[in-house]
Amino acid sequence: MTIMNDETREFVAMHRNEDVRELALKAKRVEGLDLPLALDQIAGWQIARKKLPQWASCEGIVYPPHISMEQCSSQFTAQYKSEIAQTLLAPAATVRARVSDSGESDNQTTKSEPQLSDSAESVMQTAKSAFQLSDSPESDTLVAKRAMVDLTGGFGVDFSYLARGFSQATYVERQRHLCDLAEHNMAALGLDQARIVCGDGVEYLRQMGPVDFIYLDPARRDEHGSRTYAIEDCTPNVLELRDLLLAKSQYTLVKLSPMLDWRKVVADFDGTVREVHIVATGNECKELLLVLGQQVHEEPSAPRVFCVNDNQRIDYDSAAYTQGLRIGGKPLPEAKNYLYEPNASIMKAGCFDLVEERFGVTQVGPSSHLFVSATPVADFPGRGFAIEAIGGMNKKDIKRLLNGTKQANIAVRNFPLTAPQLRKKLKLADGGPVYLFGTTMQGCDHVLLRTSKI
Repeated sequence: MTIMNDETREFVAMHRNEDVRELALKAKRVEGLDLPLALDQIAGWQIARKKLPQWASCEGIVYPPHISMEQCSSQFTAQYKSEIAQTLLAPAATVRARVSDSGESDNQTTKSEPQLSDSAESVMQTAKSAFQLSDSPESDTLVAKRAMVDLTGGFGVDFSYLARGFSQATYVERQRHLCDLAEHNMAALGLDQARIVCGDGVEYLRQMGPVDFIYLDPARRDEHGSRTYAIEDCTPNVLELRDLLLAKSQYTLVKLSPMLDWRKVVADFDGTVREVHIVATGNECKELLLVLGQQVHEEPSAPRVFCVNDNQRIDYDSAAYTQGLRIGGKPLPEAKNYLYEPNASIMKAGCFDLVEERFGVTQVGPSSHLFVSATPVADFPGRGFAIEAIGGMNKKDIKRLLNGTKQANIAVRNFPLTAPQLRKKLKLADGGPVYLFGTTMQGCDHVLLRTSKI
């Protein structure tokens, strides 16, 4: 890893808020200035202040080239993995909330840019306190004599959050420059328990002794650099390592592509998946996380499924909702006053019958994945709308529904037209306070629902 000299460090500090492309063209070539490295650091910090604000608040961090910053985990998803680990390993009486929470929610943290202290020591202490567990005796018990291994270290964001809950934390990575980067950054973050190993993760797994927790994020690109999604096409192939992982750890957390069908993935692991976590942020699915563990009973048990979208969270026993796509057992209410659209994690999970049961709403029709109710629903995991009018696709109904409206936000679910096609047909501009949904109701009727956001 190239260490920044004084000239380069000074350049980064002076220009970190400027446009990197313009800097590349206009920056003066000063003796001793490593401009490519400086531009990487500026670009990396600019991404980190939104994606990893706690890292951005630490002056000692060195950032990798742009593509690694784009692909690394966000602070929210990394913190959530740490929460999973601590909840799994903590005794029931001492299960803690976010282990790396600094006192503010992640959403609050990311709304404003972190303020850099004039004192490097002050910044370091702030960063350390943000990553630390509580100072209570219970917290000390949680981390005492616990060991974890991250077999696919990468840039080390996930590792940095997971490691705080363990007295021994080992990062394994094949690429030397990433190992050097991790060694520097973990020290900057105050992670004294971190041990950096440059080597092949699979070979390390075969030779290591048992640990409490293993984390893997298999590479989802083939030898040509093309995107892959199937578990068998990722490196390493976790399915092939399943038995070894179970023998070497109490729990293994595996990060997979959110494109995968979680039910098929669970079946592929043949009864060893204890939990499924579908993680979204900003209503976009980011990760599919599996917790692997030894079978407790002779018969394989269905995993518990956790649906997360920022602060919206629900969990359920998948065995109780095996017919997640079932429709028709509940008639539509006579008064359809409110419309609800589930968040991305619910849509991915497909637990629509659970949503009906838990929130007292009714699915509008098969495969529509929209819900209606007569009364407002508190804390629905998604977006809510007040229904102003419902009509068909005939000219009379459309005229009544639009009532002179010139613009609207349009969405379609299980509808014969795409959103652009419907917008063109209705001759509407985008935006405004009106939300128009095209969908199919029970009875196969194509309808339009004019709504306003709650």
